[in-house]
Amino acid sequence: MTMVTLLVATTIDPASINPANELLAMPGWSPGPSLQDIKSFANRDVRLLLHDKSIVAEDDLDNRWEELTGEVVDEVIFFSRHTAVSNRPALTVHPIGVPHLLDGEVPLQGGKPGWAAPPSPRIGPWLRLLKTIAESHNLVPEFEITLEGTHHGPITNKRTLFLEIGSTEDYWCRQDAAKVIALLVWEGLAIGGGIDVGNWNREHSKNNKVLLGIGGGHYAPRHMDIVLKDGVWVSHLLSGYSLPMEDPKLSNGNTSDKSIGGSWKQSIKASYEATTSAFPGGEIIAHLDHKSFKSWQKTAITGFLGELGVKIGKPKDFY
Repeated sequence: MTMVTLLVATTIDPASINPANELLAMPGWSPGPSLQDIKSFANRDVRLLLHDKSIVAEDDLDNRWEELTGEVVDEVIFFSRHTAVSNRPALTVHPIGVPHLLDGEVPLQGGKPGWAAPPSPRIGPWLRLLKTIAESHNLVPEFEITLEGTHHGPITNKRTLFLEIGSTEDYWCRQDAAKVIALLVWEGLAIGGGIDVGNWNREHSKNNKVLLGIGGGHYAPRHMDIVLKDGVWVSHLLSGYSLPMEDPKLSNGNTSDKSIGGSWKQSIKASYEATTSAFPGGEIIAHLDHKSFKSWQKTAITGFLGELGVKIGKPKDFY
């Protein structure tokens, strides 16, 4: 049974199709079967799918590919644009999900309420590799190389990561940025031969500790400081907006975590469960951005992590 990696790009986004085309210009690709009107290309155990919808709109591509071909999808990697209020040029890597949304809420960028995809173990190692490749192509310091918090769809049930170019039309169209993302995937998956990067099954015997980021802003600066160190594994990154908590003082004055409303527990639990499935044999350790929480929030979150059996780590506990 063939295990494959799915790469997914959309023709309607230059930050998605340009890296895909850069990859297709490298040796070894041949046309594969079409999934409805989605074209595919194959190279060793990698399958590149090109569709023409929003990148967050095509759900369950992993299951649909398995049904079409009989191949088993091991992981899914998406190419996309990144938008930011700052318009700052950036190359980003992140896990996906909307674990904080409640049933009945409408996800504005795909996914389904309460869902978090299994996070790809490659996220940390590829962030570091991306930084190296971007520096060697003189994209740093113009482009920031960064993680992002867990957000948006589409729905997948396999280990997933997003690779994004930001943050305005000028940068989405930058061919040098597209080339760097393509090289990251080419080297990271060892499509041209050699050893792939961020292979949990092969590498976790050296370090099986996995960072689950809790709190902080969208670009996860406190967590980033740790993940940039060699050998660190990272999973979901729950920014403050993914941890809705209702201030107990505004309700009944009782600050036990049982009384704190909001979907923060659901969000942590879904992300933790997705992480355990993505990192078999891993020791999942939470890393809190302490300064981002009020004391009642930190107490509640610490208590709930204890209930889940998740220990809380300091930076040195991850490498």
